[in-house]
Amino acid sequence: MMLQSGPCVTRGAVYLGLGAAALSLLVAAAAPAPDNPIQLDVNATDAARKVLHARLQIPVQPGKLTLVYPKWLPGFHGPIGPITDLAGLKMSAAGKPVAWRRDAEDMYAFAVEVPVGTSSLDVALDYLLPSGEHGSATAQLVNLNWSDVLLYPKGPRAGELQFAVSLRLPEGWRFGTALAPTSQVGSITRFEPVSLETLVDSPVIAGAHFRTVDLSPGGQPPHWLHLVADSAAALELKPEDGRHFSRLVPETGALFGARHYRAYHFLLTLSDHVAHFGLEHHESSDNRQSEKFLTDADTLKLHAGLLPHEMAHSWNGKYRRPAGLATPDFQQPMQGELLWVYEGLTDYLGLILTTRCGLWTEEDFRQNLALDAASLDRQPGRTWRPLVDTAVAAQLLYDARKEGSAWRRGVDFYPEGALIWLEADVLIRQQSQGRRSLDDFCKKFCGGPSGPPRVVPYTFDDVVAALNEVAAHDWGQFFQARVYATTPRAPLGGIEGAGWRLVYSNAVPELLKIAESAQKFTDLRFSLGLTIKEGGAVQDVIPGSPADKAGVGASMKIVAVDGRRWTADLLRAAIKTARTNTALIELLVENDDYFKTCKLDYHEGEKYPRLERDATKPDLLSEILKPLTPAPQ
Repeated sequence: MMLQSGPCVTRGAVYLGLGAAALSLLVAAAAPAPDNPIQLDVNATDAARKVLHARLQIPVQPGKLTLVYPKWLPGFHGPIGPITDLAGLKMSAAGKPVAWRRDAEDMYAFAVEVPVGTSSLDVALDYLLPSGEHGSATAQLVNLNWSDVLLYPKGPRAGELQFAVSLRLPEGWRFGTALAPTSQVGSITRFEPVSLETLVDSPVIAGAHFRTVDLSPGGQPPHWLHLVADSAAALELKPEDGRHFSRLVPETGALFGARHYRAYHFLLTLSDHVAHFGLEHHESSDNRQSEKFLTDADTLKLHAGLLPHEMAHSWNGKYRRPAGLATPDFQQPMQGELLWVYEGLTDYLGLILTTRCGLWTEEDFRQNLALDAASLDRQPGRTWRPLVDTAVAAQLLYDARKEGSAWRRGVDFYPEGALIWLEADVLIRQQSQGRRSLDDFCKKFCGGPSGPPRVVPYTFDDVVAALNEVAAHDWGQFFQARVYATTPRAPLGGIEGAGWRLVYSNAVPELLKIAESAQKFTDLRFSLGLTIKEGGAVQDVIPGSPADKAGVGASMKIVAVDGRRWTADLLRAAIKTARTNTALIELLVENDDYFKTCKLDYHEGEKYPRLERDATKPDLLSEILKPLTPAPQ
């Protein structure tokens, strides 16, 4: 999953008075046979009212049965299945009600006594679609995750249970998905039966304003960009941007050397009323952005890495997956220790692909890299929390408040993982005199034979062994020092080894200007040591910074700067003026119902990170960013 700048603890199951062995036998006895699929019919005609209706027909045998709602969802790395929004749950057999009882500890499990003579259980449920910043539907469109609207028998592996599904949409709506339609009658589409594993891995986007773009005309396998939006105008794709998205196809092929899908579907939702993020799948990716994503150059530049990142996950994350995340079903806890490979390597590859396909210039890449490196380098939380702990605790940190993040740390395995993999890439290039690179590791580790989706789990030792086949090095110690140990400084060896160095100037980088404008905040982390929301609310303060030493705290509100009403421009002007005198910068801050003046002793001017060329070393960064395939004519 890719976060935009900007997943709960596991509870043990209660076996309802039965021993574990007895329960497993009963569950297995009641589970449907693989050749007799569960029927799932979803009615999305009320999506504009934020409701989905679902009906299931589950083949069963008489006796005790446990049905479960998907809990640990792939890509989210945590137990976030939205069971709170499951409503209207009713079960019946032969038209007669069947009672169910929720497990007192495992809230995602429902105990059922299947009546004698029953061969199928009918289940009706509604799912209440979220709105606002977590939204997945508007009056014009819907994002459907099948995992939101189903229950399944506990016991069999997700790959063993078969589902036959249908979807009813509002009249005139069209859809995109990796599932294969078999028939369409009116507004109801039926799809080819698939395993539960594949079903959950195959979301749907649908809406009144819909468009499909062929990114590889005549190519095999095919690649599609499906667009759904709140307006027809939002579907406009500039020809040059279409060419950049299309170039992802040959660039990923050259990088990985194989494809693990029968066709690839980019699902792109464009709306200001849905959650904005990206989620990876084997044969598709669920990408959600603002309505102007394709029509506003700044918005596209700010989030250009979304589609390349999620597509790279088809190889790293879906095909190759850490053993701790390759669970047999959606109820087993996931272990995220290797997310610095799953997400960190993908973050690095996604940014490189964004540049190689032309969505970014090399300067865009360098600005992004400098901002990430400087942010991580000025994060005191790294002195007590090793990077690996941010991966192990990812399910907690995804939902952590932004306040306190400099001391707490966040899901740093994304950007810091990228810095570590950049360093690995540079080391390989140096040791092989340019004959090999991390691209060779990607082919060896994530390539393999092309074919339909499958999962090949890996361990830490597998990663080290594959790297050693590309370039002999003490990779185990390399990662131990950077991932498993606390380090006071960010891993900048890749930047420096690639012929660049991290420096600071008083010029605000263009990428940061765009981010500040779009996300409505002011970033003064590299000077005063704080970030400020629109209106003056302090979002976070870096421990040990001038703002921290002066008594400014997160969640306070800046009211005035040197006696004058706060504005971001006024504070930046004060920082600039203080560089040439000894006067303190005075901030009047509000803390709940109380006010105080904080005096900041800072005289170094504005500071913003950038990369500066080190002419004493070869420019390996430019070599890394070169496309692997020729530009289209």
